[in-house]
Amino acid sequence: MQIELLYWEGCPSHPKALEQLREQIAALGIGQEVSVRRIESEEQAATEHFVGSPTIRVDGADVVDPGEQPPALNCRVYRTREGRYSPTPDPQDVRAALVAAQRRERR
Repeated sequence: MQIELLYWEGCPSHPKALEQLREQIAALGIGQEVSVRRIESEEQAATEHFVGSPTIRVDGADVVDPGEQPPALNCRVYRTREGRYSPTPDPQDVRAALVAAQRRERR
């Protein structure tokens, strides 16, 4: 399983997203490290299909589908399952992506 957190230095929410991601990894007993990568330019954002900071990917898939958002160096805004706006993905969305990846690995 590949777990990544991509961020842009101009957005302050990536440490909290990393903390929440590691909490979900620990809770599920996944023995996997997180690859943390900084996106530094618009060109790199385009190459990486990076739509904002923070972005969490599991096996290459964004834990929250960004839809048609264009690549950009900006702060990402998420919608929680309760309907609130958040600078980090809903922990349940992160957990669901990790559980799905675990299931794929067991096949």
